Amino acid sequence: MAEELFNDTSEVLSFRLGGEEYAISILKVQEIRGYDAVTRIASAPEYLKGVINLRGIIVPIVDMRIKFRVGEAKYDAFTVVIVLNINGHTIGMVVDSVSDVVTLTPDQIKPAPDMGASVSTEFLRGLGTVGERMLILLDIDRLLGSEEMGLLAAARAAA
Repeated sequence: MAEELFNDTSEVLSFRLGGEEYAISILKVQEIRGYDAVTRIASAPEYLKGVINLRGIIVPIVDMRIKFRVGEAKYDAFTVVIVLNINGHTIGMVVDSVSDVVTLTPDQIKPAPDMGASVSTEFLRGLGTVGERMLILLDIDRLLGSEEMGLLAAARAAA
């Protein structure tokens, strides 16, 4: 699966959530911003922090630390929002910090291991290795798409 998704050199943006380093395709990234206060949406799930007005566009903000249950969500000087363009929708993703842009070749990308029914790998594209670093490559379209996209669109309409 990783070979068909990454059959050419790929640039990814790496970021930290808890003690792990994740990466998404740089082509999905619109901008990176510091974390600002959001407008909360009533009855929204905990990971949907709220919405912001980004130059006239209402952008839902998803805290990936809460979504992935990787520890307490603390907001400090390193906390950033990665603004993404997912299937024509603008979505903000809160992460602990952004590391860098990494170029991966196909031989640096391995398929996600099968972890059985206890851990879902449907949102993983694979694992990237850069020296001693291991990057968890997310399929951000699948993660923030489908069922959740409907929820995010509803949050945008409610704002």
